[in-house]
Amino acid sequence: MVPGVRVKIDEKVEPKKAVLFGLQHVLAMFGATVTVPLVVGTAVGLSKHEIALMIQAVLLAMGIATLLQTTIGSRYPIVQGSSFAFIPGLISIGNSLGMAATQGALIVGGIIEALVGGLGIVGKVKKLFTPLVTGVTIMLIGFSLADVAVKYFFNYYADPSGASIPKATLVALITFATTIYIALKARGALRAMPVIVGAFVGYIVSIPLGLTNFQLVHELPAISVPKLFPWGTPVFDATAIITLLFAFMVSIIESVGDYHAISAIAEAPITNRHINRGIMSEGIACSIAGILGACGTTSYSENIGLVALTKVASRYVVQIGGLILIVIAMFPKFAGILASMPAPVLGGLTLALYGMISVTGLRLIKEKVELDDRNTLILAAALIAGLGAPQLPPEFLEHFPRIIASILESGMAVGAITAIVLDQLLR
Repeated sequence: MVPGVRVKIDEKVEPKKAVLFGLQHVLAMFGATVTVPLVVGTAVGLSKHEIALMIQAVLLAMGIATLLQTTIGSRYPIVQGSSFAFIPGLISIGNSLGMAATQGALIVGGIIEALVGGLGIVGKVKKLFTPLVTGVTIMLIGFSLADVAVKYFFNYYADPSGASIPKATLVALITFATTIYIALKARGALRAMPVIVGAFVGYIVSIPLGLTNFQLVHELPAISVPKLFPWGTPVFDATAIITLLFAFMVSIIESVGDYHAISAIAEAPITNRHINRGIMSEGIACSIAGILGACGTTSYSENIGLVALTKVASRYVVQIGGLILIVIAMFPKFAGILASMPAPVLGGLTLALYGMISVTGLRLIKEKVELDDRNTLILAAALIAGLGAPQLPPEFLEHFPRIIASILESGMAVGAITAIVLDQLLR
């Protein structure tokens, strides 16, 4: 056992402590997992009420996903949360084809991911995603969201007239400064929750400035169960499915890395069976998320760090966390409070969060890739293609077949394809 680890992976914890440890896991992942539906819902033009429904669905889906991962999946103490890799694709599909198409793409993509894990072919898919390809793809996820973060910062979506720019800027700057301060200067458990603290401070500041409306909280019922297919009958569109498949691939690679990390921290064996079952459970969870109208799920590195910090590696503690998520999902008013969070607060949060995604990809390349002439060329071509393709005007994209046009709208997809093809050809 790793020195200092107090509770092994198969050990149980007394109920009171288990609840506290489980709640801590929920707090560690909460800010990031709720940010995804807030970002997607706002960007595709959903109403506050619809965003609240999506948050409620996400909490339920992530609770179920966590239980699946810890029981029939890898059985590691891993919390599942909303994946940022899905944001660009979900926004693109939601804006062009509607939210029903995002449901269909998640359902089909989840089935494909489950088959990739269940049939034991994760290794073959992984070979295509070398550190160079994965690094470029992760960088482009962050880059593709840059304009969304800035638009949130200045409250563009809620007030395109610009009348609220001074107030919005103040709130966003305070949120950003708080988040950065907590991440860099705070001590103890507080340092692990910069997103939650930043959001709370920004939210409080926005109230007297008139940027927050609590009408939705009053309108929503106190208790209710999320409905199936909240966006209507799922639409199974080929372009939407292909667009999200690249996000699924990134999620798989990230999760495989997380499985290795948690196995080392918890001193638990890791085999292909663990990995395959883990990916299979994530695929099933993504399909369930599609049925509930939520977002795609992946393993959360934040919670792996929490296991290392607390030295409690019990999977039962994480299962308690999953149950807490499910319970919280039954209270719509809570989701309504989150949905009423002003866009400038999100702007302050995402200015750092989205940048960190890109930096993560850059760090991966720096640590794992030798930047010789070959790799530098692949990196350069993939970045330019991934950054440039989404800038093509919509009227010009109409000249392409629909599937090709959909791929060109996704910088992540274009960059990943470019990197994969060049990486295989230039050997």
